[in-house]
Amino acid sequence: MNVTTPISDELTKYLDLSSTQLKLTGQNMANIDTPGYRTVGFDFTDAMKHAMSDALGARSGSTLAASEVPIGQVDGLLERPDGNNVSMDREGLNMAEAQLQFRTGIELLRRENTRVMDAIHAN
Repeated sequence: MNVTTPISDELTKYLDLSSTQLKLTGQNMANIDTPGYRTVGFDFTDAMKHAMSDALGARSGSTLAASEVPIGQVDGLLERPDGNNVSMDREGLNMAEAQLQFRTGIELLRRENTRVMDAIHAN
């Protein structure tokens, strides 16, 4: 039996985006010494807003296509002579933020599941 709620669906999207952010940050860190490598990423807040608006449209009967995370090169970073623009300081901050977001999402999802199970057992 699969029990979901609108909140758990949104938290799942939140965790998916956090996971994608962690993967991209790891990819950037792994390529810090690759000549010509360009930092990639996405705007987490905009992607989450877009995912939530898609979910609201789907609930109201609108047929919106599933949104893809708009991953692209990050502009405005200092480029080294070899063409690489990865900043370990920036990536370290991104990693810490994405880990915190993921942990928060896990805790919120755990609480939502507890709430649903309590409601099931109360009947």
